[in-house]
Amino acid sequence: MLGTPSGLAAETLRLATFHTSLSRDGPGLLLADLLDEDPDTQIRATLDVLIAADADVLLLQDVDYDAAGHALTAFANLLEDRGLSYPYRVMLRPNTGQPTGLDMDGNARLGEARDAQGYGRFNGQGGMALLSRQPVDAGAVRDFSGLLWADLPGNAAADVLTAEALAIQRLASVAMWDVPVALDSGARFHILALHATPPVFDGPEDRNGLRNADELRFWQLYLEGWSPDGQPFEAGAFALMGTLNVDPERGEGRQGPLRALLEHVALQNPAPVNMAGRSETADWDDPVPGDLRVDYILPAANLRVIASGVIWPGEEPEDGLTASTVAAASDHRLVWVDLDL
Repeated sequence: MLGTPSGLAAETLRLATFHTSLSRDGPGLLLADLLDEDPDTQIRATLDVLIAADADVLLLQDVDYDAAGHALTAFANLLEDRGLSYPYRVMLRPNTGQPTGLDMDGNARLGEARDAQGYGRFNGQGGMALLSRQPVDAGAVRDFSGLLWADLPGNAAADVLTAEALAIQRLASVAMWDVPVALDSGARFHILALHATPPVFDGPEDRNGLRNADELRFWQLYLEGWSPDGQPFEAGAFALMGTLNVDPERGEGRQGPLRALLEHVALQNPAPVNMAGRSETADWDDPVPGDLRVDYILPAANLRVIASGVIWPGEEPEDGLTASTVAAASDHRLVWVDLDL
């Protein structure tokens, strides 16, 4: 399934997004694991999945951030040792673990993971990273992670936040980027990247559900010409991709904003499936929440999708991967899309 499709045009682009489990319980622990002479089973399995995907542009979620980028460099080196080179990388400081100084979850305790701008036990836990074979225009990356939730038009922040929290709470639970990538033709392709908060782990006020909905609505507004800095998005070749953390039909979460993106005139929904013809991308406990589709690649509507898929082997191996290998890598599954450019 992941072989190069036949009859391709002169330039094709394989995109992939993968919510990994490359996060640890403390700062520096991921780097130590990556530098170990015998990396653990989870790291080896993650490498196996990414080698099989062989993407040109790869977006990773749940990767611990460090300011010098040591962990991402170590991980990229492990990939390169196996023949998969990503010379261009983006990893900006996420909102996860950034302290607010407030009791954001109202439990009368300060400095806990849920009191941060985005859930995290330490600064940068579970961040986001982009790796690319194609050059990235680093100077033109737009990082919207600092946008206050209250500054999004039509936001629901005032319904669930105190006045103190309204003044500081950012919209992005992890990160939101617009990353321009240079194609061989000289054109630029934009990766609209996000990792939205899970719409659970809250109370009847549905704070996380409302935040997730507004994180998704941000991109609808962005595609329609609004932006935090007033500069409209005008790219012709792009894809919205990442962990949106909502299934269009099942599970918790407000499906309206997700469906608005899936049906948006500027986007298309390839609806990738696994070998069994199923669209789910997360292997969660049954019956609740169950397996759900929460990871997406939504290319621009004017682009031609050649092929797409979800790496989730069944009883038979898929491209050398077994079901046990992909399960060891993460409870999410990698999603990929091939585009004819």
